[in-house]
Amino acid sequence: MKTLTLIRLILQPGGCLMRSFTSKLTGDPSILLGSVKKTWTIICTWAASRLLVNYPEPHRSEILDYLFKPNFGASLHILKVEIGGDGQTTDGTEPSHMHYKGDENYFRGYEWWLMKEAKKRNPNIRLFGLPWSFPGWLGPGKSDPYDNMTMTALYVVSWILGAKKHHELDIDYIGIWNEKKVDTEYIKILREKLNEKDLKRVKIIANDHHWYPISKYLELDPMLQNTIDVIGVHYPGTHAVNDALKTNKTLWSTEDCSIFSDEKGGGFWARILNQNYVNGQITSTIAWNLVGSYYPQSPYEKDGLLTAKEPWSGHYVVEAPIWITAHTTQFAQPGWQYLKTVGHLFNGGSCVVLTDGLGNLTIIIETMTHQYSQCRKSRVPFFQVSEQTITFSLQGTFKELTMLQVWYSKLGKKPWNNAFQQLPPLTIIDGTVTLKLGVDELYTLTTITTGQKGSHPIPPESRPFPSNFEDNFNVGNSLFRASPHFADQTGVFEYFTNDQGTGDHTFTLRQMLNQRPITWAEDADQTISIIGDYNWRNLNISCDIYIEKPVTGGIFIAARVNKAGSSIRSAQGLFFWVFADGSYQVTNDLERKMVIRSGSSDTHWGSWYTLILNISNTQVYGLLTHWSGWKWRVGLDSVPPNGWVAIGTKNFEFGQFDNLRIQT
Repeated sequence: MKTLTLIRLILQPGGCLMRSFTSKLTGDPSILLGSVKKTWTIICTWAASRLLVNYPEPHRSEILDYLFKPNFGASLHILKVEIGGDGQTTDGTEPSHMHYKGDENYFRGYEWWLMKEAKKRNPNIRLFGLPWSFPGWLGPGKSDPYDNMTMTALYVVSWILGAKKHHELDIDYIGIWNEKKVDTEYIKILREKLNEKDLKRVKIIANDHHWYPISKYLELDPMLQNTIDVIGVHYPGTHAVNDALKTNKTLWSTEDCSIFSDEKGGGFWARILNQNYVNGQITSTIAWNLVGSYYPQSPYEKDGLLTAKEPWSGHYVVEAPIWITAHTTQFAQPGWQYLKTVGHLFNGGSCVVLTDGLGNLTIIIETMTHQYSQCRKSRVPFFQVSEQTITFSLQGTFKELTMLQVWYSKLGKKPWNNAFQQLPPLTIIDGTVTLKLGVDELYTLTTITTGQKGSHPIPPESRPFPSNFEDNFNVGNSLFRASPHFADQTGVFEYFTNDQGTGDHTFTLRQMLNQRPITWAEDADQTISIIGDYNWRNLNISCDIYIEKPVTGGIFIAARVNKAGSSIRSAQGLFFWVFADGSYQVTNDLERKMVIRSGSSDTHWGSWYTLILNISNTQVYGLLTHWSGWKWRVGLDSVPPNGWVAIGTKNFEFGQFDNLRIQT
């Protein structure tokens, strides 16, 4: 039987010994700490990547290379995407593949495209889907999708089948409902329906929230134990509860990080990639989110491994978290195992050791200080880190190694000029190698020689959203269904083709929901999509509109809209509404609680009108053009000083928009 004797890790000064192991890999996995658990670093993407798909080439492909291309940048192993459910999910809504019962369209949203681009670069990448919201028809008037559990399970299964049929994508993992209550009966039904559709290979992750009650349910329910493959939790603080460990399930942090790409955020990511396993035996860590690709001033605008929020300019920034991720992902692959020699360093920091069982070895060491590794979601107890020297003593077949490749990042205070730098190899003498560690440092020592700090040409310079913008929506069938640069905040706005009797309005942008979805966040009661620059103040907006709902329908255009994401219900701005009952309103808010002006408009459903808003320093006027055009004028005393442009409808109702023009 082949024997691989692993590592002894000795810390100095003072001869202090943190851990001393003489562990042998003899074919009996019981000698490995968590040996049945595998490791990979994973990343998730939600609505926060809305603007990425709009980037022009070659910059879009460059960004994707930094994320997914093996041995180039982050080299991600798993991509987690939202299963769009027509609801708000923090920074915007994502469209469902089934707005209504019987409606199926597997080309809505950018997730299909993103998964294919990831697979193009790394055919071995794993794919994971999770619902955040559900279309309203799965539970009309309900607050959860469990009114008909079989129907909801079949809806989720249809997304998996559609991924394969229309995009040749195999989904590896499926979640339940992001950060919502556990329904164990639904989980069992989902497993049953997956099996019926020959999807036994798809593993279930539950419940993308807390350790409890799912850990307790697994202990008490043998059938559930055989149904769930992975316990997934959010922001575990690097620790797992005993009840979760006792289940012997694979443990993942299925949402973590939520970092700003600053000194604290970068260091936090470096620390938890090690310590999630050291402290909690958590073998996968998901970062929310993939790339900060949504409008500035949106919630969590600086989160992400990379920042790409200017498709109109092509500008993007490769942030330090890309290279922090590479310290793990470029030198350990899915299926590698953590060894016993993991733990906290004597003077602070941590070390993990991984092997593929074939003689390759990777050691990852971090010495992040408390100051530069804070979490945005929870308080991190104070800890101290200081300089230290560590010595690795290799035995058995590892003692035959003569050198280890070295990759190094100096984090802490910016600028991060030394992120993911390759240093000269460390020479191993008689199985021993010594390394001096400073603070806020990240090292990878490895036998793997394929590591690379990839690069592309410097991106274009940053510039604001165009001051003159037009969109006539004349695209017919679009691959992504959504118009570039629009970011839906409640409702779903898609390219639409009218069949007849529309004159110059054959191709339009249409709000597609006529029923409130089963929401994750506090979606507004109105639908709204934003566009432009949050700093816009004085401007002229013109847009053709078409009310489709008789009697109670309505449509608006707006400027200086000051909120988005989960706060959209309380958005303020300058909203110009016209209604199917022949009236109009000018309001300071989306909810129409602060009415500035109202009156008769002679508008009706089933006709096209042009709405115009003109805002100057001190006043605004609105114009409605049709056979009896008229104008109103108000002051700006109570209107926010700046904000986005927006369009939307009074309720969840069909409504169309055409020939949008913005001049600032």
